[in-house]
Amino acid sequence: MPAPGRPAGCPPGLEYLTQIDQLLVHQRVNMAEVVIGWEMNNVYIVKNSLGQQVFVAAEDSDILTLQACGPARPFTMHLHDNMGQEVLTLTRPLRCTLCCFPCCLQELEVQSPPGNPVGYVEQVWHPFLPKFTILDEMRKPQLKIKGQCCDCRCMSDVVFEVTSLDESAVVGQISKQWGGFLQEGFTDADNFGISFPMDLDVKIKAVMLGACFLIDFMFFETTPRHD
Repeated sequence: MPAPGRPAGCPPGLEYLTQIDQLLVHQRVNMAEVVIGWEMNNVYIVKNSLGQQVFVAAEDSDILTLQACGPARPFTMHLHDNMGQEVLTLTRPLRCTLCCFPCCLQELEVQSPPGNPVGYVEQVWHPFLPKFTILDEMRKPQLKIKGQCCDCRCMSDVVFEVTSLDESAVVGQISKQWGGFLQEGFTDADNFGISFPMDLDVKIKAVMLGACFLIDFMFFETTPRHD
């Protein structure tokens, strides 16, 4: 999609995000992963509501990390626009994945342009609910994300609500969309929808997009079955 003129304070390459209130994220099926069962670098296509490509997101992890750490792996994700310009870089450090340990919780840094942090996603400890806080570049909390008690994906979407800090108002959502029995049963390729207010700060929109990838790795990046 052609990018409009860049508003003040908008990082280069994110101009298009200022004009939309929804994104679709489709993970590419990696046939090598399906056939041999090895973890491979994830690739996603980010689209607008009309299905037009906006970004391509490609994970950059080495083979040892992929196989040793699985879905809990640290990663760097590079997002390029349709001109091939890298507009977002996402970094996830290695953290403990056990909910019973409320230390070293999951987090993600969002950079735009690369090397310039614009926000963070931090997991909030809770005994059974998936919860996160979206922070700006100064690590000041802006929004919260709250998932369902059960992330059962059987024939239904899984919705993570994006709320105000006091959780009194729902301002958007990140939803994992049911992909059908074949896709869900034999691949770990997932589809997501992201909605947010049109006038939300473009940097926070970018951080919400980053949160979508973190949620995918934490809850839906499973090893395909070969039974």
